[in-house]
Amino acid sequence: MARTAIAVQPVNQTGVAPTYTAADSANGMSFTNDGRTVLHVKNGEASPITVTIVSVPCSHGRTGDISVTIANGAEKIIGVFDKALFNQSGADAGKVFVNFSASASVTVAAFKF
Repeated sequence: MARTAIAVQPVNQTGVAPTYTAADSANGMSFTNDGRTVLHVKNGEASPITVTIVSVPCSHGRTGDISVTIANGAEKIIGVFDKALFNQSGADAGKVFVNFSASASVTVAAFKF
């Protein structure tokens, strides 16, 4: 399945005019991660949603996905993401996978600090 890309927006001294993308719960999403990137998720749904950041096995083979519940009408900033624990390998090397339980009125943006 091809994941929908989230463009990473750099934040610097002059700031950033944020751009949000519609969440894709059918295919999942991904963004390039350098260990200094956070996600900002806005939930416009009538119900809470769950955002899952997919982990990779650590050097000991353990995994630990991050699951964050966002109430209806709320928003959260999630991250930063350790490259060793969340960056995928192979064809998706350097990307973090993000899954959404619903996405009809959900938007997301990635910011690099």
